[in-house]
Amino acid sequence: MTQTEANKQLVRRYVEEMWNQGRLAAAADFLAPDYRRHMGDRALDAQGQMQRIAGMRAAFPDLRMEIRDLLAEGDRVAMHLRMTGTQQAAFLGVTPSGRSVAMTAVDVLRIADGRIVEHWGAADMLGLMQQMGSLPKPA
Repeated sequence: MTQTEANKQLVRRYVEEMWNQGRLAAAADFLAPDYRRHMGDRALDAQGQMQRIAGMRAAFPDLRMEIRDLLAEGDRVAMHLRMTGTQQAAFLGVTPSGRSVAMTAVDVLRIADGRIVEHWGAADMLGLMQQMGSLPKPA
């Protein structure tokens, strides 16, 4: 298996095990000790990312991430995701709506020594907030 294929497989396993199955105890298998999830003007470390995943899984217990496209070159893997779930707990200050939602995201991950070192992403948070009922939908 090439390094590029190994990197793609790592990302597939990360999405399946940590996001879809909620196996946060497996974080050391995927996230490097110096992991950084860049989010605008701040960055999360591995612990912060695990808390982020746990928070999303608590709000959307049936959360499912589907990789729609996966591209890799060198030490980078880019993916286009579709997240689905039903809001059962508060999320981003929005009280539980019981609504089914779907959101897309694009993420880029840098891999080193078989683990994710850096992670950047952009998700359709506006669309998610509209689906949860906290913002009006466009006319």
